[in-house]
Amino acid sequence: MTNQANGSRRMPAGLVALTLGSFGIGLTEFVIAGLLPQVSRSLAVSEAAAGWLISGYALSVAVGAIVVTAATSGLSRKSVLVGLVALFVAGNLLSAVASGYPVMLLGRVVAALCHGSFFGIGSLVARRMVPPERASRAVAVMFAGLTLANVLGVPFGALVGERWGWRATFWAITAIGVLALIAIAALVPGWAGAVDRTHPSAASGLNGLRVQLRAFRSAQVWLTLAATALGYGGMFGAFSYIAYTFTRVTGFSSADVAWLLVVYGSGLVIGNLAGGRAADGDRDRTLIVSLAGLTVTLIAFGLLAGSPVASVVLVFLLGFFGFAGVPGMITRVTDYANGVPLAASANVSASNVGNALGAWLGGLAISAGLGYTAPLYAGAAIVLAGLAVMAVSARRAPAQAADLDDAGLSPDATPTT
Repeated sequence: MTNQANGSRRMPAGLVALTLGSFGIGLTEFVIAGLLPQVSRSLAVSEAAAGWLISGYALSVAVGAIVVTAATSGLSRKSVLVGLVALFVAGNLLSAVASGYPVMLLGRVVAALCHGSFFGIGSLVARRMVPPERASRAVAVMFAGLTLANVLGVPFGALVGERWGWRATFWAITAIGVLALIAIAALVPGWAGAVDRTHPSAASGLNGLRVQLRAFRSAQVWLTLAATALGYGGMFGAFSYIAYTFTRVTGFSSADVAWLLVVYGSGLVIGNLAGGRAADGDRDRTLIVSLAGLTVTLIAFGLLAGSPVASVVLVFLLGFFGFAGVPGMITRVTDYANGVPLAASANVSASNVGNALGAWLGGLAISAGLGYTAPLYAGAAIVLAGLAVMAVSARRAPAQAADLDDAGLSPDATPTT
């Protein structure tokens, strides 16, 4: 049966359910930053060991995005999403009841395993629920949950943790996960989450995996993944040390950092939604403009970091341009991969690899004595490399379209049931 996406301008209820799921998963990722001191004291571990609750989560996201998606390739995408949210609930429940550090770390790893696959598979399901010309906007709406979690996650965790203890925060996230699970099971339509059984990637076992891996023969897939990694890496490499820039260079107090992060998060939310709408009009141009805007923002931030007013404006633009390309990158990589879920999940892995690379290079720049604006310039250089990759990819795309059609990897292909 052919997928008939709803032509109405109303947001599908199933898309709202996916957004709730992305909000809960985003909270799990970001909330721990405001709880580390409490968790460290409660579980009697060092700050460095507590830090693994963040880095261990990120590494598990990168690995889980590929492994879990590959392992579930032949299953109904709606069923997989429900299972992933159940995994998310189990992980946060483990964290809430953890009697010691090993159980807490295990809970973080279990919750992280669902992260990449949820956003990868969820983005494919989200775009099925709307007409093709609104695909990037649908992905942006789903990712709005993640961006809102970025804005609210740290203050939410700090507030609940301060009043009722850090375990209460994980109990609250577990409850959000249960609500998301019920909503996805009830509201995501079966046709949007079904798998095209005539498509070779729906085969079980090694055959289905081989078909999914075959999509990575496309140079456009690899170029898009590289642009994603470099774009994310440059932004988050700079953002990782932004508190030091604000307090050591701009002159803000430590207490000011919280509201400055809300300004940054607001930029993420608005940029994500604006970028999704723009990408539905001209995707490659939107991606090039967002990467160019991010490069200019980072350079300007480095030059004007001593000005409080300029810093507030620029941290908003950092979030805006940093997330404006996210919906377009996801729809681009999945289109050139003929809609296979592994490509969408690989995009999430690429962003996490980029985050690690950017933070590492930013730290090296500070260690080299280049000052607390150095991560901004390092980030600009990384994003500039991503802009070059995206420009090459966009230039090659029209000439490569015929080759993709011959290989069964048309960039305009969308999954059908």
